Amino acid sequence: MRKVEILRVDASTGEAQRVADYVAEEKPLHIFLNETRYATIFCSPSNLKELAVGHVLSQKIISQIEEIEETNLDQTENCCCIRLKHDVNLSNKLNLSTCMRKASSQASKLPRIKSNLKVKAETILSSVNNLNLTAETFKKTGGVHAASIHEEDGSVVAFAEDVGRHNAVDKVIGAAALGKIEFSKCFLALSGRLTGDLVLKAVNVGFPIVASLAAATDSGIKLAKTADLTLVGFVRGSRMNVYSFPERIIA
Repeated sequence: MRKVEILRVDASTGEAQRVADYVAEEKPLHIFLNETRYATIFCSPSNLKELAVGHVLSQKIISQIEEIEETNLDQTENCCCIRLKHDVNLSNKLNLSTCMRKASSQASKLPRIKSNLKVKAETILSSVNNLNLTAETFKKTGGVHAASIHEEDGSVVAFAEDVGRHNAVDKVIGAAALGKIEFSKCFLALSGRLTGDLVLKAVNVGFPIVASLAAATDSGIKLAKTADLTLVGFVRGSRMNVYSFPERIIA
């Protein structure tokens, strides 16, 4: 975050004063796969290695962290180079990723979530409600999203903030993958809307439960039902809306 000078105006009193305030930072991250420039993502300048790794996992460029030979981050140049192992065919991986995104509207081609995870409703509530309490950048700027990964008892596996809700999710996916965490035994909590493209990220890595402070869209709900994923929205106070596969939530 960055400190800036602003003019704060109070229309009720007609007063205006110059004060210092904090705003969220946003910078480009250039992701290279082997020697090929794959994408540029505008993001908060933190957890950049985790963001790059999580992005290629959630986009199904790679299926598992073991396919990566090495990851080099150059913060001076805002670049992260992911080098895949010699036996990994990058062209095939990129084609598969494109097919997966197209398949998000075709039920027969989507992967199905297989997990025995069941989580108490109180654990979901606590984990989601604590997001903004933990999010220091959000508290100071109000300009970022938060995401976290939790084990069955609510223990935090990974936490991240970013100006983009997709980026925040990619960051925690990357952090958990680098820590060799098994996604099928965890649930994802976030502050952003549960759209189809975001739910697809969760499906691609195998989360059985995704819960958010915010609303779900029809595309997110449709995809969750197709993939056997438990989708939970409007997690606030003591209530939540469960849109699909409620059997994983212990009321």
